[in-house]
Amino acid sequence: MEIKGIERDALNFILKVSESTAPLEFAGLLHADNGIITEVIILPGTESSNRSAVMKLFMMPNVKSVGSVHSHPSPNIKPSKADLQMFSKTGSHHIIVGEPFDEDSWRCYDRNGYVQNLPVLESEIKNDDIV
Repeated sequence: MEIKGIERDALNFILKVSESTAPLEFAGLLHADNGIITEVIILPGTESSNRSAVMKLFMMPNVKSVGSVHSHPSPNIKPSKADLQMFSKTGSHHIIVGEPFDEDSWRCYDRNGYVQNLPVLESEIKNDDIV
């Protein structure tokens, strides 16, 4: 699936959760609808510390992941060797967030650790969402 971008609401969720869990790392998987990342899947049993977050991939529900997201408890948002190993198992788009957890402190990478452009898109309200 070609990924066109990430909804601003999904990015804001990632930034807020990353900030609120610091100094522990936050980790989740990315879900996309029609090529747009809209949700973060948080797997049961994920273990977090100030050095890593370990997701139990066998707990993945029957939903396709397009990548992963995790935070670093510092401004360093470059992928580590362990990050690259995880990237190879969880899709094509991987977001790392770091301090100060704002719109300028995240980056998207491909499974090889190369920076990818990931546009932030405004959320569209669907008719089905209006009650």
